[in-house]
Amino acid sequence: MNALVRLLKWLVTVAVFVLLFAFSLNNQTPVQLHFIFGLSGKIPLIMVVLASVGCGVVLGVLGMLPHWLRLRRNFQKNAPSASHFATPPTDRHSAHVTDYGA
Repeated sequence: MNALVRLLKWLVTVAVFVLLFAFSLNNQTPVQLHFIFGLSGKIPLIMVVLASVGCGVVLGVLGMLPHWLRLRRNFQKNAPSASHFATPPTDRHSAHVTDYGA
């Protein structure tokens, strides 16, 4: 089962790569970009698309960063200590007992 999941992940990765590669080959025509202060230039369309996606990912990560840090801080503050897991249970009912009412 594990080998099947690994094979499926590789197939999906290869399929996504092939689709992105075909997309980039179809969008190589230069487009005219007009920046501020009268600056302009011609850039291949795929570079514009990739730069837009990259900026979106960076802005998304920066937007989620305070939430992630707050969750991490709350988890570290409320996490049980290591000694909590190392102590054996003292209650008879919490331990695995097989006396069946004897």
